[in-house]
Amino acid sequence: MTTDAVSPGFMASGGKSWVREWLFTLDHKRIGMLYLWCITAFFAVGVLLGLVIRMELFWPGKDFIGQQAYNAIFTMHGVIMIFIVVIPSIPAAFGNLFLPLQLGAEDVAFPRLNTFSFWLYAIGGATALISLFTGGGAPDTGWTFYVPFSAATTTNVSVAVAAVFILGFSSILTGLNFIVTIHRLRAPGLTWTRLTLFAWALYATAWIQVLATPILSITVLLIVVERVLGLGIFDPARGGDPILYQHLFWIYSHPAVYIMILPAMGVISDIIPVFCRKSIFGYKTIVGSSLAIAFAGSLVWAHHMFVSGMSDTAVMVFSFLTFIVAVPSAVKVFNWLSTMYKGSIRLEPPLIYALGFIFLFAMGGITGLVLGSAGTDMHVHDTYFVVGHFHYVIFGGTGFGMFAAIHYWFPKMYGRMYNRKQAIAAALILVVGLNGLYFPMYLLGLEGMPRRYYDYLPQFTSLHQLSTYGSWITFVGLALMLWNLIRSRYRGEPVGRNPWKAATLEWTLPSPPPTHNFDTEPVVTHGPYDFSQVRDDDGA
Repeated sequence: MTTDAVSPGFMASGGKSWVREWLFTLDHKRIGMLYLWCITAFFAVGVLLGLVIRMELFWPGKDFIGQQAYNAIFTMHGVIMIFIVVIPSIPAAFGNLFLPLQLGAEDVAFPRLNTFSFWLYAIGGATALISLFTGGGAPDTGWTFYVPFSAATTTNVSVAVAAVFILGFSSILTGLNFIVTIHRLRAPGLTWTRLTLFAWALYATAWIQVLATPILSITVLLIVVERVLGLGIFDPARGGDPILYQHLFWIYSHPAVYIMILPAMGVISDIIPVFCRKSIFGYKTIVGSSLAIAFAGSLVWAHHMFVSGMSDTAVMVFSFLTFIVAVPSAVKVFNWLSTMYKGSIRLEPPLIYALGFIFLFAMGGITGLVLGSAGTDMHVHDTYFVVGHFHYVIFGGTGFGMFAAIHYWFPKMYGRMYNRKQAIAAALILVVGLNGLYFPMYLLGLEGMPRRYYDYLPQFTSLHQLSTYGSWITFVGLALMLWNLIRSRYRGEPVGRNPWKAATLEWTLPSPPPTHNFDTEPVVTHGPYDFSQVRDDDGA
């Protein structure tokens, strides 16, 4: 097959309309591409909303939007980025695209359920957008929908939380599909110890999706019940308990952090061996750390609530558990660095993004220990320190993990290569921009700047302006990266099946992969990072 050929795995064929063939497809690759395109579009919206927030905060007082508009933009930035972009980003897009290929399977276990999951995602995303323009206007509570704010506001909170409810079901069904796929559809010879670390990360993530997400669904449904029927569940004015809401919300939302970060860790674990030409250091340790993060991360939710009046015993227990969950994350970083030690390193764009991930995630992880210690958390709780920590972990971690995944698998998806120099330039600009954007937030938090505030004292002006400058640099890096990828989709240099000389199963297929995946069922005889089995040619 020549690389200029159009693969039926991605393009319309057979007389059906393009819209019908894509929107009603059962092909996991097309569903993954649909997720990827939708996530990219929503990500662009979220980025623009974030730029509006930073520009409004350039000077104290009102610059160009009022308080209500600021709160609405702030809320929708969080809802879009968390529930519509970051949580589904790597599992839904790249998990669908490449998990069956890495397993040697023809598709996921339940193709129709997979299509239904995407439609739930699309409906949930559309519902979130509808909440901006209907009812009492865009919700203004923040993405956490804290009660009593969400119970008392006259804005369109009910529609927004209904969107989160729908998106939650999409996440649950995707996780269920992946668990069954990994258990039941592995190729002959593909034992548990021969799975890619990306597959292991998706497996650990899927269990969190299945077990934790129903808690969020029930919680947001109770908000609607309280608003519509007037029942006193969380609102203290009606006899409810707002602390109960915080417990229920964070019982899901802290494990959700690992839904966001674990797949990115899996991507990094797949990329580093390829570009260091070494088998991963401590394969079983990384697998164990993924499962440990999934388990221990579900037990630490109340470190978000140290100032809520819980007992000293509970504070000590949750603080201890928070430090425990940092250990498997540190194990992964140690193993990645050990893999690179004395490796034959090729500084290709996927590795540059992986290195950026390690640095930025480490910045976020170390400052997370400040928040996990009750004494220091009392000082920086609900300040910009938390905002900086969160964005280092999520944008610097999950975001860079997704960028690394796009640049790693782009040749496989489209059979073309992007401009490497532009990709590396975009990565370096993003590292500079993200540090300029978020590091001043640490300093703002230490000086006492509260988060979520529309206005601030003049003493914080210089740091806010520095952060806004960082947002502009970040935007330039994102625009360069997106332009490079879009242009290369159509004009990039054609490549063969395995330009990176990787050893996992998806790289044995033509680029892009055909509809049926494998002509014959593959038989796996070696591990995913055994590069001695890779052919010298790329199969062009």
